[in-house]
Amino acid sequence: VRLQVQNVEKPLYRGTFHCFQSIIKQESAFGLYKGIGSPMMGLTFINALVFGVQGNTLRALGKDTPLNQFLAGSAAGAIQCVICCPMELAKTRMQLQGTGEYKLKTKNYKNSLDCLIKIYQKEGLRGINRGMVSTFIRETPSFGFYFLTYDCMTRYLGCEAEDSYVIPKLLFSGGMSGIVSWLSTYPMDVIKSRLQADGVGGVTQYSGILDCVRKSYHEEGWRVFTRGLTSTLLRAFPVNAATFATVTVFLMYMKTEDNLPECEPGPVIHQPSSL
Repeated sequence: VRLQVQNVEKPLYRGTFHCFQSIIKQESAFGLYKGIGSPMMGLTFINALVFGVQGNTLRALGKDTPLNQFLAGSAAGAIQCVICCPMELAKTRMQLQGTGEYKLKTKNYKNSLDCLIKIYQKEGLRGINRGMVSTFIRETPSFGFYFLTYDCMTRYLGCEAEDSYVIPKLLFSGGMSGIVSWLSTYPMDVIKSRLQADGVGGVTQYSGILDCVRKSYHEEGWRVFTRGLTSTLLRAFPVNAATFATVTVFLMYMKTEDNLPECEPGPVIHQPSSL
């Protein structure tokens, strides 16, 4: 977020690792966890929605095909925007508070919840949902590629329940799914961050998505749309590896448990993502 929205004329950070070092030096290790309250509150509901909607949509579509995997994932991505957008708004505002051009300003927010309450009091529902359209444009195809990649990877690697290497295979598949999903829509994430950060210092720069794209490109060229990509990909692999592997193993375990009373062996799971 800090790399995506920093002032191009007076940049604070030269890159991912310089940003990391600067935060620890200036704000201690706790600075790396600014805004953590918002994801802690929202990610449980987001993952529940995403995997629930994806699974049910895939069943409703009938056939487990690559296209249906993409459509089911896209549906899940679109629906979770209702939680994702306010959550990321609070996270962005908390992460920028007290930095750069906002350094001299008094701290407006005590925590993520206080941030959302104050935004609502000042701007209403419109303020809480700032960046909703850009979030929707980012998340819908992103989750489509997310589940499609996982489906293709698990098929290619032959992930089956009795395979002794199933966990490493699931971790690798999940990690690659996260990387592909972020690469597919990353430029829109930059725009979303800029729109959600807009107005924090008291000055509003952008009137909408197209205005933000036009001004960002005019001032910084095409490279602006890759700002912060390295740190995003470094985060994406372990986070999504853990997420997908945990969900898949849990579903495989529950499926096996359901068969125990009948004294039948656990099922061979040829397609974990279709559970």
